[in-house]
Amino acid sequence: MKQFTSVHDVTDINALVAEALQLKSAPYAFQHLGKNKTIGLVFLNPSLRTRMSTQKAALNLGMNAMVLNIDKEGWALELQDGAIMNGTTVEHIREAAAVLGQYVDIIGVRSFPGLKDREADYSETIFNKFVEFCGVPVVSLESATRHPLQSLTDLITITELKTVERPKVVLTWAPHIKALPQAVPNSFAEWMCRADVDFVIAHPEGYNLSTEFTEGATITHNQQEALVGADFVYVKNWSAYEPYGEMPGSYPEWMLDNEMLQATNNAKVMHCLPVRRNLELSDEVLDGPHSAVIHEAGNRVWAAQAVLKQLLESL
Repeated sequence: MKQFTSVHDVTDINALVAEALQLKSAPYAFQHLGKNKTIGLVFLNPSLRTRMSTQKAALNLGMNAMVLNIDKEGWALELQDGAIMNGTTVEHIREAAAVLGQYVDIIGVRSFPGLKDREADYSETIFNKFVEFCGVPVVSLESATRHPLQSLTDLITITELKTVERPKVVLTWAPHIKALPQAVPNSFAEWMCRADVDFVIAHPEGYNLSTEFTEGATITHNQQEALVGADFVYVKNWSAYEPYGEMPGSYPEWMLDNEMLQATNNAKVMHCLPVRRNLELSDEVLDGPHSAVIHEAGNRVWAAQAVLKQLLESL
């Protein structure tokens, strides 16, 4: 593995999941790989799980970890090639990325979309500039269109907790008070469509994801129909792909509660977190026996560690 930006960078997703679970049982077995190696974690947006779990994973592998909140602690970045920098930007991303690559062996980058210009967001300008200019392997800590570390974590969690060989996994839209990116559902769909699961996406009309990510999934606008027989229910809000970044309806009735779960196969409920209680998910679900969100969050370490291990082995 030379970089980790999507499921397409993974040769065998089942083998990667197995490696993550092996690391979970023996976290410090490969510290020699990271000795005298440094990872730089560059954040343009807030983070809790991604930041802490990736640092922990690096330390487990014997690496040093440096964190830069470049949006607050760095210079204002210019992204446009050929720009005359006589405005508010101070440093071009060409130099910033290249310089960071001089200091570290692996870079992790987190950058959210603006949700104003679909073409700009889906071209992954910021993320791809880091890949182009830093000169070292790059790990996506979430980009404008994908969150592969979260998706790998989700597949690890499903593999651990499943009670049938080929579980039914339902990704269901949830209400929210503001427009959120499509990165998590895009990525989850992309990974589930390649996993050995029966995958269903349920959302209100107007909230279709790009078909680039959902090919192979069953898609429905009937949430209750989708939940029947589900083994896992993945709850997540996202804004519309078309018209881009908008919220065509609030649909509070889509918030998952225990009554809805009665139709499932005693399903485990997942969410990438953070979650807005009693808006996206009810207290009774989050605090009840169906919830797997804390177990899922714990697995963020092993997902990151499996990826970093493979990147270190390729250096």
